[in-house]
Amino acid sequence: MTPLLRPPLEPTEPTGPLADALVRVPRVLRRTMVLLVELILPVVSCYLAFILRFDGQIPARTFRMFVATIPWLLLARGLTFFVFRLDEGMWRYAGFWDLRRIVAAVPVSTVAFYLFVRYGYGTDDYPRSIFLIDSALLLILMASFRLSPRLLREFSRPRGRRRLLVFGAGDTGERALRQLSHDRASVYEPVGFIDDDGGKVGQRIHGVPVLGRLRDLKAIVKHAKPDEIVVAISRLAPGVVRELVAAAEPFDLPISVFERKANGNGGAAEIRSLSIDDLLARPPVGLDDRRVHDLVTGRRVLVTGAGGSIGSELSRQIAALRPASLVLFERYENGLHSVATSLQDHYEDSFVHAVVGDITDSPRLAAVFRQHRPEIVFHAAAHKHVPLMEGSPCEAVKNNVVGTRLVAETAKRHGVDRFILISTDKAVNPTSVMGASKRIAEMQIRRMALRGATRFVTVRFGNVLGSNGSVVPRFQEQIRAGGPVTVTDPNVTRYFMLIPEAVQLVLHAAAVGEGGDTMILDMGEQIRVLDLARNLIRLSGHKPDEDIPIVFTGMRPGEKMYEELAGEGEIVERGPIDKIQRILSQAPHPIDVEADLAELERMAAHGDEDAVMMLLCRLIPSFRPTRSMQTV
Repeated sequence: MTPLLRPPLEPTEPTGPLADALVRVPRVLRRTMVLLVELILPVVSCYLAFILRFDGQIPARTFRMFVATIPWLLLARGLTFFVFRLDEGMWRYAGFWDLRRIVAAVPVSTVAFYLFVRYGYGTDDYPRSIFLIDSALLLILMASFRLSPRLLREFSRPRGRRRLLVFGAGDTGERALRQLSHDRASVYEPVGFIDDDGGKVGQRIHGVPVLGRLRDLKAIVKHAKPDEIVVAISRLAPGVVRELVAAAEPFDLPISVFERKANGNGGAAEIRSLSIDDLLARPPVGLDDRRVHDLVTGRRVLVTGAGGSIGSELSRQIAALRPASLVLFERYENGLHSVATSLQDHYEDSFVHAVVGDITDSPRLAAVFRQHRPEIVFHAAAHKHVPLMEGSPCEAVKNNVVGTRLVAETAKRHGVDRFILISTDKAVNPTSVMGASKRIAEMQIRRMALRGATRFVTVRFGNVLGSNGSVVPRFQEQIRAGGPVTVTDPNVTRYFMLIPEAVQLVLHAAAVGEGGDTMILDMGEQIRVLDLARNLIRLSGHKPDEDIPIVFTGMRPGEKMYEELAGEGEIVERGPIDKIQRILSQAPHPIDVEADLAELERMAAHGDEDAVMMLLCRLIPSFRPTRSMQTV
């Protein structure tokens, strides 16, 4: 079976014996050969012009004049060609640049030749029509010789080329066609376009037809017999890409992406494999980066959980904004070492400080805040794995509730200007211990925002692809092992976002959030986890249910069928920036929240799981635990 996606082929360029021989010729000799050809062609074209003018019977006197004026012809043509740099072009890559100069040089050299004949040779008997016929013939000859090496390369394509169907008949599709068609080293041969713009169907781009729309793929595949599909669209819409992947599945057609990348020479292009990011990524929106720069640049920033998926990306994006100092606070030394060394290698200034510590260690927090005096704190440290926290509710409370309180109180005591809590959609109408603990963390942050100068902001969002413990790496491991891929329920849906996009929006939400705000990120549409699994199987070069089976395991304790970003008693209003919204009102707190919170922390410290579960239910009336008392 042909894999759906495979690494692009990288053949060596088959230049052919003649081209190889030319490459081995020294550069000076090659330019000399080019000059000789360009001096021989004017003589040939001029002689042919006399033949045509006199019907093949050139009078002897006229022929002697032709021979006598050859030096003047060579002088006029040679000087002009040198001025127009016709000797510098590489014939194998001849194109519009070369043709434009030929079209300009020939008429100018013809005028120069006329002046040389009239005033240098001193005759007015030279036939006027010869100048016109000679110019036309020389244009044809020089263009033909210039383009012949390229035409030979175009038509002497290697056998076994892959027939390619290009999805997208716009500017990107046209660039893809030019690169793939004109590069003899390419293993692809474009045979047609697909485009959902009905007005383009039936037209041609550089001779390649637009065969139809995506809905016509079955008939197009039957007619064009492509070996592969390449997506050539400037801004990929994930919905369209998912539709293409599903439509191509019955035909076992690999799908690649054509994209241009910036480099030191101004740009480059490549064909790469389609990735899960293409299925879920959303086009960038116009965000006001000035607010984020004003928030971070030149200020002291601390990130807790800096070695995690979100914390490490936060650290990278913050470092790029050039803060006065960046403190990476993390208890997991391997993750901390990885992100710290990466940043310290990239930035010459020593503004990055890696600090090992635990957010539940109050003296350690106080010492770090005294030493580094952060002005902004991003609190990303948390226990977040739902099944594990179902089996360890006391640990979830100690880290997510107690740890958040300690970091926030320490920040407040040391005069931190802004504190940003990274929260989760699982805190909304929670059914898991992890979600309930994060909901109480949000509650604590809102309470602290009511008094003091520190501005406390909560940012809430859903799943991020590629984060530690997320479903995508697990699915990929299962696919590599040959399956089965395990999905809890065929109808489970989740929000998904790429880590860089999520962090970018977190920074913007932090910049615009006021004290006590809960900001939520626009996560787009929820996606069925089953669809995600099937697409990952396709992207790995297999067929779902045939090559890799999918098994439904049932919902795990604490899991929900779908996620929410706003809960009961919360009203969402449009935020100050696109893709960022604000919670306008919050659910009321229980009257005895202070006593219950203190009791919750005590019970967690004593390891009393039943008491912890009871208190979570009392503090969060909407909490409906599904937890089994057996450890996961």
